[in-house]
Amino acid sequence: MILRPPELSHRAIALKPSLTLEISAKAKALQAEGRDICSLSAGEPDFNTPGFIVEAAREALSQGITRYGPAAGDPELRAALADKLIHENDIATKPEQVLICNGGKQAIYNLFQVVLNPGDEVLLPSPYWLSYPEMAALAGASTVLIPSSASDGFRLDLDALEARITPKSRLLVINSPGNPTGRVMQRQELEALAELVARHPNLLVMSDEIYEYLLAEGEQHISFASISEAIKDRCFTVNGFAKGWAMTGWRLGYLAGNATVIKAASALQSQSTSNVCSFAQKGALAAIRGSRECVEEMACSYNLRRNFLIEGLQSIPGITLIPPKGAFYAFPQLPERITDSMEFCRRALEDEGLAVVPGVAFGDDRCIRLSCAVSHESITNGLERLQRMLSKF
Repeated sequence: MILRPPELSHRAIALKPSLTLEISAKAKALQAEGRDICSLSAGEPDFNTPGFIVEAAREALSQGITRYGPAAGDPELRAALADKLIHENDIATKPEQVLICNGGKQAIYNLFQVVLNPGDEVLLPSPYWLSYPEMAALAGASTVLIPSSASDGFRLDLDALEARITPKSRLLVINSPGNPTGRVMQRQELEALAELVARHPNLLVMSDEIYEYLLAEGEQHISFASISEAIKDRCFTVNGFAKGWAMTGWRLGYLAGNATVIKAASALQSQSTSNVCSFAQKGALAAIRGSRECVEEMACSYNLRRNFLIEGLQSIPGITLIPPKGAFYAFPQLPERITDSMEFCRRALEDEGLAVVPGVAFGDDRCIRLSCAVSHESITNGLERLQRMLSKF
């Protein structure tokens, strides 16, 4: 008798795994086999979580804070984040408008699940973080791309955006500072976007602000929900602790916005994962209430390494680069003779031991993404391998 595996759902069959995590895992596997690998692929801080945050979680453990908690999150943490949104982001927020999630990913997933229906459309500026379309598909929605390119600085074309709005358009996604481009949206641009959104009363907006603190010198982060009182109730802010405080493994994010939607997202979370790890939330509370000095020091280090990466990429013939102003990535455009970013990255890993992420994963097959959340030595090494790889095409 031949045993057949269970038939998968249509959702599971259509779902694509995260390419960034896949490449990072493959690079680590090759290193474990003894290969000389230089990885510029990971979207993860290379710092340890600040000690005072670790100590707060350790203290919570010693106090027995190891039981179930409210599905929506620790009340103290929700209140602290509401206060943070008020005073740092200029967004009037009540604690019941904040949901603590298992990372920013779950915050986005929860929002998509409770506001999208089959047949809805998600408007997505491209390039984009690769998980947005997959999460939209899991909610039964389709994705409508608003393309941009390196040649125009990856600027969001508002005319092109408005031309794509239909009665099916339900949610617009913005991400600033952006992954993969490192682009930071300016106040004037956000104000013009808010005016557009005001003309379309059925359109919601999700602003992914996970890289809020990682800004180049002279840049300012402005939360979209703070721009216009007229559309504030249709704006949802996603953020977390992974990037700013080097807490990726803690899985701590949050969703903030309209209380009715937050209540629905909390109900969804109560039936899926329930509360975020109780003692980890005490670490997050310490992070929010503590000094930002550690965050500023990490951001300063990224700035130095980002500039180093920019200078190195700009010195390579054939590379086109819009200098990133935030996050810890660069998204250079490859020479015109190279049209398949996946094949280029596959060969780079096999031939040169260089792990970078193909731009096709982010909606632009002409580019690749490199991370500067590594040492200066790794950046130098990676740039040398990249230059050798380019000479083979």
